[in-house]
This record gives sequence, structure tokens and C-alpha cells, in this order.
Amino acid sequence: MKRSALVCMVCMVFSFVLGAVLPADVSAAQPKKVVVATDATWPPMEMLDANKNIVGFDIDYMNAVAKEAGFQVEFKNTAWDGIFGGLETGNYDAIISSVTITDERKKKYDFSLPYINAGQVLVVPKTTKGVKTLADMKGKSVGAQIGTTGAMEVQKVKGVELKNYDEIGLAFEDMAAGRIAGVVCDTPVAADYALQRAEYKAKFMIVGEPFTQEQYGIVVKKGNKALLDLINKGIKAVQKKGIDKQLEKKWLR
Repeated sequence: MKRSALVCMVCMVFSFVLGAVLPADVSAAQPKKVVVATDATWPPMEMLDANKNIVGFDIDYMNAVAKEAGFQVEFKNTAWDGIFGGLETGNYDAIISSVTITDERKKKYDFSLPYINAGQVLVVPKTTKGVKTLADMKGKSVGAQIGTTGAMEVQKVKGVELKNYDEIGLAFEDMAAGRIAGVVCDTPVAADYALQRAEYKAKFMIVGEPFTQEQYGIVVKKGNKALLDLINKGIKAVQKKGIDKQLEKKWLR
């Protein structure tokens, strides 16, 4: 009887200790709060509003991912030149900041599933008729920033004249003045100029879908599989429910 009592006591103590340890381990594997860095200088993806709140497509998207996956998110405004270094030193858990997924970056960091294609799009005046693709711009001049993917794409289309600019804002100025018929640039830049800026949003429109693949992903430290799985779970739910399309309509269309 004494041996049985001793065994029972040991089991009770073991169960108590195991119960105290397991929640902490599970909590570490499935974080309740994730600190996410973003460089809030890239409208409409991430930026500061008039009240200095961080807003934008990426912010809404990450909040939706967190809600669907069951964790809380805290954003940390971080300058781009140190954003990856801060992830490596543990200043935050993840990055969402218009980060293009590249083979070079994948050697150093782990990426979530792609959450948006921020490829090249065509912007034209709202008075333009019959244009759905870049090929429909034959016989016209189209602007792009020199050396960019956009400029390369314009050069591929026979019959479309490329006009290079040192800065993309100059191309939009020329289009507003009627000196060129369209501008090709990546989706976030197009959305900023055509949809967000007061001087242009009544004049310009984005036509068609992105015609290059430049996928953005959420970045986590190499080997952080638990967090990556959690984020991917949220992304899958956001995509399944069509929340991503709602956010694209809000910020990018």
C-alpha cells in the first residue's frame, strides 16, 4: 500500500510539472503575439496616416492573417536599411514590407506563401478607350523609369514607343500633360499615383492585371517553422475567403 501511495504521489508531481511546462512550450510554438516590422514609407502598401498610424494594404493584410490564424500582431515601423538585420537579431519576429521573394533572399530567410503579385501594370488616362493590355498601345508613347522591369516590358512590344524617365513621377507628370499615352510601373506605385494622389486619382486608371510575376512574401527568420506555418495558415484562410481580393480593391484598384 505504501509503495502504491508513493507511486501515485510521484505520478501526481510529474503530472503537475508536465502541466506547468507544456503550456509554455506550446505557447512558444504557437505565438499569441507576433511583432512585425514594416518600413512605412511605401504607399499604398505601408505608410503613416495623418495621425501617425501605420496603415496600408500590407497592414490590413497582416491583421487579417493574424485574425484567421488566431494570433495578435504588433507593428514596428523600421527603416528599410536595417529591417533584415533587426530580424536576425530578434528585434521582431517577421517582416511585411513589400518584400519581393527572390532566390538570393531565400538563402538567408524563410518566406511565407506569396500573398500578392506586385508585377508591372499599365496606367492610362481615364479618357482612354479600347485599351486592356500593353499591346493595345501600339503607335503610342509609353513612359517607364529607366532600367526597370517596366521599361524592359515596354521594349518587348513592337510598335510601342518607350520614353525613359529618371524618376517615375516625371512620367506621370508627362501623361497628365498629354505628352505620353501611358505609364508602366509596378502595381503599388501605380496604385499610389492613380488611386491615392489627389492630383491624379480623377485623371488616371489602371487597366488589366499585372503582366509580370513579382511576388511579395512575409519574411521570418531562417528555420522558424512554427511561425511560418502559423502565418501560412492565415494566408490560406484569407485567400480562401476572398479577403485578399477585398483588400486589393480597397488599396490597389
